[in-house]
Amino acid sequence: MSDDLPAEALSAEDRKIITLARSARARNGVPEGAAVRDETGRTYVAGTVALESLKLSALQTAVAMAVASGAKSLEAAAVVTAADVVSETDRAAVRDLGGADTPVLLAGPDGALRGTVAAG
Repeated sequence: MSDDLPAEALSAEDRKIITLARSARARNGVPEGAAVRDETGRTYVAGTVALESLKLSALQTAVAMAVASGAKSLEAAAVVTAADVVSETDRAAVRDLGGADTPVLLAGPDGALRGTVAAG
C-alpha cells in the first residue's frame, strides 16, 4: 500500500466516497464499508454481505451495484476497514470495471486515509 496521496490532497469527491463508505460500515455494523464513483460521477455504497449462501466484501458489493445500475467504468473506489491492505480480490473487482489505473483509497474505521493503490 502506498501513501501516494496525503489526506489533505484528496479531492472533495474522494473525501465524499470515504465518508459514504465509513457511514455504510457504521450504519450496518459490518466489518467493511465501500463506495465507488462511476464515469458519470454517480456513487454506489455498500457494506460487507455475509449470508450463509453469499459472501461478498463491501468493495465487491459496491462494484456489483455499479454494474447492475449500468455503470461503464469507475473513476475511484474507497474501502473503510480495519485491514491494512486492499485484497487482490477487491482490487480485481475494481480493475474489471475501472481498469488497472483506477485508484482505490484505503481508510481506517475513523475515516483517516491510510493509503492508495491502483487497482491493477
